[in-house]
Amino acid sequence: MKLRIVPVLLTSLLSAALLFGGWFLYRQFVIQEPLQKIVAGYQGVNSSHITINRNEVTLKLDLQPGTKLRELVQYVSTEGKSVIGARTLKLDVDQHSNTLIDEYWDKAMFSVAEAMESRKYTLIPAKLDGLKEQYSKYNDVIATTEIDDNNVYVSLSVGKESKFIILPRQPGTMGVWNNA
Repeated sequence: MKLRIVPVLLTSLLSAALLFGGWFLYRQFVIQEPLQKIVAGYQGVNSSHITINRNEVTLKLDLQPGTKLRELVQYVSTEGKSVIGARTLKLDVDQHSNTLIDEYWDKAMFSVAEAMESRKYTLIPAKLDGLKEQYSKYNDVIATTEIDDNNVYVSLSVGKESKFIILPRQPGTMGVWNNA
């Protein structure tokens, strides 16, 4: 039996195109697009980009100042449960910070790290508010904190500038917060 090379190659290419094209269409229209609609529908989300891997869903977000991160995570986790499945949800928030907010966070970081390490999370809002009492130049900074089972969310804003910090409640061995 003699195999013809052209029909075999055409059949292989067509099969590969159907397989990967079907996989791409499934991923785009069944997984990514519904999750994109869920995220875009939340109040305070300016724009979002979603990356879905085997074990992780990464949301790269551009948020308005004052957006409640914990509520956003809870909303996306609940509404997108069928899409996310067993994958972990990771947030990457664009920062629209200024020097005042960065300076405020630099002064607060040690106290916040101490509260995180000792697992006394109720000290975090007190420490952030204490900076306003200690330094009058920080009176315009609006600091909000929220907590859920996995993270502590700190939002700092002044006018249209904002900084969102997500602190994991399960501490690493030793290191630096990569999103601070």
